[in-house]
Amino acid sequence: MSVVIRLRKPGKAVKGRRHYKIVVDENRTKIDGSFIDELGYYDPSKKPMLLKLDVERYDQWVQKGAKPSDTVATLAKRYRKGVKEE
Repeated sequence: MSVVIRLRKPGKAVKGRRHYKIVVDENRTKIDGSFIDELGYYDPSKKPMLLKLDVERYDQWVQKGAKPSDTVATLAKRYRKGVKEE
C-alpha cells in the first residue's frame, strides 16, 4: 500500500469558500474518506491565505516513504519560506 500526503475537503463546502485539511492517507481511499494523520490546514479564500502545517510530522512522513501531492509539496515549500498562519 502506498501512503500519500494530500488535501482533504472537510464537510459541506459553500461555493467560493473552500478550505482544506492536509492529511496523510492511503492511496486507494476516497479523498473525503478516513485518513491516517492530520498535518494542518489550508484556506485559500482568506486574504491573506491561511496555511498551517506541522513541518516536523510532515518531514517524518516523507522520510517513512509518504509521497506528497504536487499541491501539498508546493504549500510545504511556501510554508518553509515564511508564508505562515496569519
